[in-house]
Amino acid sequence: MIARDGDEFRAPIQDLLDIMERLRDPGHGCAWDLEQTFATIAPYTVEEAYEVADAIRRGSMSDLAEELGDLLLQVVFHAQMAREAGAFDFDDVARGIGAKMVRRHPHVFGDADARTAGEQVSAWEDIKASERAAKGAQAKGVLDDIAVTLPALTRAAKLSRRAARVGFAWPDIGGVLAKLREEVAELEAEVAAGDVDKAKAELGDVLFACANIARELDVDPEDALRETNAKFERRFGFIERALRTKQSSPEQSNLAEMDALWEEAKRAERPDQSETKR
Repeated sequence: MIARDGDEFRAPIQDLLDIMERLRDPGHGCAWDLEQTFATIAPYTVEEAYEVADAIRRGSMSDLAEELGDLLLQVVFHAQMAREAGAFDFDDVARGIGAKMVRRHPHVFGDADARTAGEQVSAWEDIKASERAAKGAQAKGVLDDIAVTLPALTRAAKLSRRAARVGFAWPDIGGVLAKLREEVAELEAEVAAGDVDKAKAELGDVLFACANIARELDVDPEDALRETNAKFERRFGFIERALRTKQSSPEQSNLAEMDALWEEAKRAERPDQSETKR
């Protein structure tokens, strides 16, 4: 603990704020910390958020506590730099988010009727829309404040969801599935024609249609893809281990052998199901 005025009973958050202030002290701070800017720290902030999500996925509470601390440090770092610039400080950040939570939960902190989780999601978006409208006289588009730095699949889902709220969506998932089949057919046509640029554009359309399907299913497309990535890693690892028992490797194998092992990996995972598609 960094003592100040003999006080040994301060909140841990104040200790963290003091530590960051010391790290950024021009006379006695850390050279690396002093060189940083909002732009240089931003990638670390994003990385720490992903590491929090990974700890949650793994179910490790000890890692989650550590990663949340790392993420909190990012907030403190940005707040300290803003304080130095005279823009805002950590208290402003905390005060702002506290006020926002109260404002967006009138059924908890006000007189609004209690809501189900689904009703709250809808009300939350309505309140956010009102907040956007109140931020200035100049009207903004429905999609204007969706961050361009989000992962592309996450942003596609948010764009789709925001557009759907104003009626720009298929009436049911059947229409989205039909659109996906249409986009896949167009992708196949461009691949057959050998036009890589057009194929790239059609591939983007396929992925956007998939994000729309995720919205209709009320699932996070990033979560869905992460689970598939993990499944692919798990099954490919099975192939590597099986080949290793034969004193072989993927480089020494062939597609037919590896495909057979892939099917074996699927059967091992789902002994009571016959899966015919990869």
